[in-house]
Amino acid sequence: MDAAFVCRMEAVLEVYRRVPEPSHPVVCVDEASVQRVKEVRAPIPAQPGHSERYDVEYERNGVAHLLAFHAPFENWRRVDVADNHVAKQWAEGIRRLIQDDYPQAQRITLVMDNPNTHVGASLYKAFQPALARALLDKLEFVYTPKHGSRLNIAQCEFSVLTRQCLDRRLPDIATVISEIAACTITRNQSKKPVRLAFDHRQRTYQLEMPLS
Repeated sequence: MDAAFVCRMEAVLEVYRRVPEPSHPVVCVDEASVQRVKEVRAPIPAQPGHSERYDVEYERNGVAHLLAFHAPFENWRRVDVADNHVAKQWAEGIRRLIQDDYPQAQRITLVMDNPNTHVGASLYKAFQPALARALLDKLEFVYTPKHGSRLNIAQCEFSVLTRQCLDRRLPDIATVISEIAACTITRNQSKKPVRLAFDHRQRTYQLEMPLS
C-alpha cells in the first residue's frame, strides 16, 4: 500500500462520509461482462426430488457488457446492457444519469475505477462539444486506487446480480436485459442499506450508508 493508494483511498472514503445532499448526489459506476450461453438441448424441467437439469454441452453466443450505476445514499441503482464495451456506452450512460435520473442536481460525484473510458474525453467522443462541456460541468470524478476496486460500491451490485439472476445460462442480450431489469426493480424497492468494511494495518473503516 503506497502513498498513491492511500491518497485515493482517503478521497473515496471522504465521499462516503458526506452528509447526503439531494443537489449533490454520489453515484458509484462500474463495468462488467457476462457470457451469453445458448442451450444445445432443451433442459429437463424440475420434478419432485430433482432440480432442473441442463446438458453439459452449450453454445457461446457472445458477451453482454454491463454498466452499473449505484447511488449508495439513496440505495438506488441502474444497470445498462450493451453488445459493445466502448467509450460511447459509458458516455451515454452518464448523459442519462445527468439528464434523466438527476435533472435537478447541481453536481454529481462519480466514484469509479480506472478504465480508459471513464474520463471526460469520452463525452467529447460521443457528443458535440457544447453538450459534452455542459455534462462535464455537472460532474466530479473520484477514482478508486489501483488494485482497490473493492472500494467501489457499484462492484457489490455485480456480486448480487451474479447470485440472483446471472448464475444461469442466458442465451441472448434480450434475456440478460430482462433478468437484470427484474432484479434491479426488486432491489430498488427493497432499499436495504449498503455496508462497506475496509481494513488495513493502520486503520479500520466500517461505514453504513444511511437511507434517504
